[in-house]
Amino acid sequence: MREVLCRCGVECEVEELRRAEAAARPIVSAELERLQSTESQNTFAYYVRSILGKLCSSSVLADNRLDKVVREVLQILRAPGQTQRLWSFLLPGVRDALDILWERGFQLVVVSNSDGTVEDGLSRLGIRHYFGAVVDSYKVGFEKPDPRLFHHALQMSSADPERTLHIGDMYDVDVLGARSAGLYALLLDPFSDWHNVDCVRFPDLLSFATTIARDVT
Repeated sequence: MREVLCRCGVECEVEELRRAEAAARPIVSAELERLQSTESQNTFAYYVRSILGKLCSSSVLADNRLDKVVREVLQILRAPGQTQRLWSFLLPGVRDALDILWERGFQLVVVSNSDGTVEDGLSRLGIRHYFGAVVDSYKVGFEKPDPRLFHHALQMSSADPERTLHIGDMYDVDVLGARSAGLYALLLDPFSDWHNVDCVRFPDLLSFATTIARDVT
């Protein structure tokens, strides 16, 4: 995403972009009932606009350039043969967190609303081996918060929902979706952007993994 913004004449640091994306999540989550799908073109455009809108509020991007930059970013990301995704790197601490959970014997499964490429993306990042299964909404035909996607993941992993925790970063999609399937749910909220949500929150995956490791030893 940062490289795409640079091509559009917007210079920002990775942390500024990460901050804007996190702040945009509650905005997008609140509109999902209207947008209906996390993977639709309309939702994607709304998501990009929300991120760039947060960059405007931090003075990285001038307000009068917002519409033009949104159009340019969407044009690049939607171009035929475009392989650049919004995010294609690991956040700090993720690999360490996966190591901790793996070493403690937790069974790990990815459940993602995606476009059919999530498993390849995990392989490129060198973390596919941590996961016993990868459930991609595009391939399964359901997407979060539909409980059928979670049921599919439980079936693939032979897991008991009452002993399964889903970790996500969108309340309406991840927390409510997991609960509707009978799972426990946890929300990642790195900058405390989610207010008045009735679930456990952690700032990142590493802090969660460290807490779990301490509690189970």
